[in-house]
Amino acid sequence: MKLEARLLPVGTVRQPRGAVVVLHGGARRRENMRVSPAQLSVLRMIPIARRIAREGRGELVVFRLLNSRRGWETEHTPVHDVRWALEQIPEMLRRTVPVCLVGHSLGGRAALLAAGEPSVAGAVALAPWVLPSDDPRGVEGKPLLIVHGSEDRVASPARAAALAARLHRRTEVSFVLVDGARHAMLRHHREFARRAAEFVTATLLQGPGSAQPAIAQRRSARSAAA
Repeated sequence: MKLEARLLPVGTVRQPRGAVVVLHGGARRRENMRVSPAQLSVLRMIPIARRIAREGRGELVVFRLLNSRRGWETEHTPVHDVRWALEQIPEMLRRTVPVCLVGHSLGGRAALLAAGEPSVAGAVALAPWVLPSDDPRGVEGKPLLIVHGSEDRVASPARAAALAARLHRRTEVSFVLVDGARHAMLRHHREFARRAAEFVTATLLQGPGSAQPAIAQRRSARSAAA
């Protein structure tokens, strides 16, 4: 079985001003396991993709990327699939547009590590699973947003906050901590979706400096995130 990434459009936009690629998470179950469109890590990103498409008001084209395989392997990671997607978008649109990446969990890590690609204008990482050694390159001048739940027991909010602090020395980074939210973003999904949609529309439609102020951390109250 040949494993290939798939790029799925969310709606149709005739002359987009920008593009958004939504990246799912998902731990590896066994070697070379194909991503299923029905797995929970994929399904939980559909409402976020649709929210971004609505907020884009016909000016942003949104794609959901299904990775070529589950998890994060040594020789092939989701970053490779993101780079493949970035190459496909100009051909699919017949034009070149700036791109924002929005990813959850390992998809959030991929979004940050791929943010330095030339066509990427900014990136959103939702509950990203990151390592202390992660060092995204080429992100200078590109706004970044990290949104994490305070009760996440799968991906460390402390690691994400530390990465945001390191990146803040090189570019504009916002770190939002959602009180009471867990890794799956179930109870507070509207807050995660809203933050992502506001960021990408500001970045791609309003221009540099519009997405987020350059801050290290801001806290989202439990009442606002419910």
